[in-house]
Amino acid sequence: MTLNSTEYCDDRLATILQTIEELNHLKDVDSILDNILHEARRISNADAGSIFMVENDNLKFGYVHNDTLFKGDEGREALYVDFAVPINEKSIVGYAALTKEALEIEDAYHIPHERPYAFNPDYDRRSGYKTGSMLTIPLKTLQGRIVGVMQLINAKDENGMVVPFSEESQVYVPLFANNAAVAIERGIMNRELILRMVKMAELRDPSETGAHVQRVGSYAAEIYQRWAARNGIELKEMKHEKDIIRLASMLHDVGKVGIPDTILKKPGKLTDSEFDIIKMHTIFGGRLFVNQTSMLDSISKEIALNHHEKWNGKGYPGRVKDIFDPEATVSKDSRSGTEIPLPARIVALADVYDALCSRRSYKEPWTDEKVLSIIESESGEHFDPELVEIFFEIYGVIKAIRNKFKG
Repeated sequence: MTLNSTEYCDDRLATILQTIEELNHLKDVDSILDNILHEARRISNADAGSIFMVENDNLKFGYVHNDTLFKGDEGREALYVDFAVPINEKSIVGYAALTKEALEIEDAYHIPHERPYAFNPDYDRRSGYKTGSMLTIPLKTLQGRIVGVMQLINAKDENGMVVPFSEESQVYVPLFANNAAVAIERGIMNRELILRMVKMAELRDPSETGAHVQRVGSYAAEIYQRWAARNGIELKEMKHEKDIIRLASMLHDVGKVGIPDTILKKPGKLTDSEFDIIKMHTIFGGRLFVNQTSMLDSISKEIALNHHEKWNGKGYPGRVKDIFDPEATVSKDSRSGTEIPLPARIVALADVYDALCSRRSYKEPWTDEKVLSIIESESGEHFDPELVEIFFEIYGVIKAIRNKFKG
């Protein structure tokens, strides 16, 4: 590798270290993958890239960027494609995971026949994209464990022409990737801890499944991202808030652990007094996050406590003076409009949409047409009108999420 100067090398390393430090402030694995892929593409000037995550003996698709193909919401929809590749020597990413070695390929369509792996051109045929140069890097933790594989595609020169990945890229990208893998491992652990909390709630309420909360978390994250873009939120702040909202949204109903089984699992319609008890799950949920040590705790409390408030002021639990008071009950003095925290307004919409689309003990899934009609009719009543507009704007992304997290 030929570098212009020691100063240039130091600048590159300083930028990589700064990015790794920023990754340490992110909590959710999807936000971490997005930032890793963005930085790796910046280092190598790659047009596209994807990250696959190790899951048992497979590499499961995790994240994707493509500046040429994806315009607007097309890229957001592509994030929720659900497919996997076996970890073996037949595919390029599988080979990299198996050998734990990086692969640099100058032309995907001219890989020597003696190599055990081959390029699969199916995606190019379907999309019209033309894959050229590739740099495939296993994502290894400090202990040498592979958590995923990152594949960068089509390095470009200053004229925008596709060229092989430079020697500099082949040094700096793996250096960055190996350090970033630690952040990925932490993000996976955070997600798993959240899902374990959800499993506790699922023991009480069969509708509170891992698939449900992952859908609600992803809906909420995507709705927030579009809201932030509309409202001029600075990119760094938007990414940080989105990261937290996705995880906090997954905990919206964790307070149901405090509701008796006889009510949660009742197959028929609840009485008024039983429904009053159900309403208490918002207060129980809020109590779980009062001892706040992070922004995640703060937003989790906002969502758990307020996600059943309504834009028109007819929701619950209202303004409860002291949620730790053993005699605390829901209040008739409900919040309304923008008094309701934004994350809770977003989850209100995401949660109701998912409930209407899902099978429950007391109902079958509603048709898309009926669900969308309800959402539209509740704009300005149950839901923030701006968020309903956003929901319909990104409905293609919403459907892609629903299809990915089935169950």
